[in-house]
Amino acid sequence: MKAIVFDEKLKLDNNYPKPIPQEGEALIRVTLAGICNTDFEITKGYMGYKGILGHEFVGIVEEVNGSDKSLIGKRVVAEISYGCDDPNCEWCAKKNYRHCPYRHTLGIWRKDGCFAEYMTMPVNVLFEVPDNVTDEQAVFVEPLAAACEITEQLHIEPTHKVLVLGDGKLGLTTALTLHAQNFDVLLVGKHQNKLDIAEAQGVKTQLLNTFAPAPIYDVVVEATGTASGFETSMSLTKPRGVLVLKSTVASGKELNLAPIVINEITVLGSRCGQFGPALRLLKNKRIDFKPFISGIYSIDQALEAFEANKSKDSIKILIRM
Repeated sequence: MKAIVFDEKLKLDNNYPKPIPQEGEALIRVTLAGICNTDFEITKGYMGYKGILGHEFVGIVEEVNGSDKSLIGKRVVAEISYGCDDPNCEWCAKKNYRHCPYRHTLGIWRKDGCFAEYMTMPVNVLFEVPDNVTDEQAVFVEPLAAACEITEQLHIEPTHKVLVLGDGKLGLTTALTLHAQNFDVLLVGKHQNKLDIAEAQGVKTQLLNTFAPAPIYDVVVEATGTASGFETSMSLTKPRGVLVLKSTVASGKELNLAPIVINEITVLGSRCGQFGPALRLLKNKRIDFKPFISGIYSIDQALEAFEANKSKDSIKILIRM
């Protein structure tokens, strides 16, 4: 089969072995996949991963190795991590596989990803896609679930003022998700064309260069991925407010963390989320991801797709298998 593989360098392999589903797994024919910034970071050495990239996808189940064949022929998406399923594992018992110390993570850690014509995943992490949700919407379930994770971890009151800092894929998705959940959200970023996407769906927005920072927000979501963004987020969080870190800030820059202590700010790390709530938002048409799509490439154009993903004007690049 064809697969997009990273092993020291990124390449399209036209003869990669087709996977064989193990007990409890499904064989999935991938129809559409999305490039995430994590995929790009892996090509720079992140996690030391080698293999097929990709973790955002929608596909059709063609085979199941097990007694439950109900998903055969169905369109599905998959949570990106699965655990050890040891009955003594506290994380697997709660189906919170992303924290299992022996987990596999699709296209990131110990598990070939979805940038291929076929892939396998355990049936217990698969979710059927509602009929009224297109492939172009369903491929966004993973980042949407990550945005939904905030309200799984944190109780936001109806009167709270929420600010999302950063208008990349992560910030846009987070702002639209919180707005869809009926919170008072302001999205602040540097790119008017990206802010326009959120504004068209009802989110309040403001350009960073016209924004007057003040520590008045109950919840601030940092989605810039920069040390300066973290510092700005601290300055916007009111005393005893919550600063949510939605992006990984990897920087050698010194940070002054005194405001966290002085203002008694709670810092909350937030990563992956559950797919059920995300699929419900899509089924109920609370968010439209079509404006995010900057280009759709075939698997034969995979290297071009990765180059297009580097452009600052790109939001989401998709690969059709």
